[in-house]
Amino acid sequence: MSMDYLTAEGLRIDGRRSHELRRIECSMGVLAQADGSAYLEQGNTKVLATVYGPHDMSQKSKIVHNKCVINCQFSAATFSTNERKGRPKGDRRSTEFSHALKHTFVAAVLVELFPRSQIDIYVQVLQADGGIKSTCINAATLAFIDAGIPMRDYVCACSASFIEQQPILDINYAEELCDGPDLTIATLPKSGKIVFLQMDSRLHADNLQKVIDETVKGCSLMHSILDKKIKKTFKPSCIFIHYLV
Repeated sequence: MSMDYLTAEGLRIDGRRSHELRRIECSMGVLAQADGSAYLEQGNTKVLATVYGPHDMSQKSKIVHNKCVINCQFSAATFSTNERKGRPKGDRRSTEFSHALKHTFVAAVLVELFPRSQIDIYVQVLQADGGIKSTCINAATLAFIDAGIPMRDYVCACSASFIEQQPILDINYAEELCDGPDLTIATLPKSGKIVFLQMDSRLHADNLQKVIDETVKGCSLMHSILDKKIKKTFKPSCIFIHYLV
């Protein structure tokens, strides 16, 4: 028996409309040992991100003289899903996303301000219910801001799919299981630049652009939500976002 992902009234399984994001809850400075940390919930997906640095390079042979190096590690706790995970980190997908996360934040962090140093970021999924990549990117952004590391802009991410002939934003696990694509985009909201784009499964070219457009709108919605939450936590003068003209 097939599942109906949208009702006749246009409501999804969890009661949202196609363009609505899940509930967002976040806390910053949750780990005193880290230079920056953040806990983020998007719906039932829960992620912890920590940032250490800038600090001296641990491997002198990898020093870059005119900028800092960003190292990223992504992992998922063994209890994050109903499936029993034997290797919560170090598998191919985790390694690939760790590299993608690194390149995403190299595009946003003002790495030239910290030559001959490194910044480490660790992102761990505590509970997975869809939209893992976008939640991790958003949590990492909060952790960088908590660490006071200057950035060109926020990095805001959103996931999407194409279900029953329409784009669906910020998908949950049940929606990931349908036959539609799983698209994740991260942008620098002020410039609109896309710094991360990944899609699992196929989507007809006729529908691709409208799904991308809706996902970018979702990134803008996420920026508005995170910006409000951050400004409740910090004074505006303490947020080191350098908007490039």
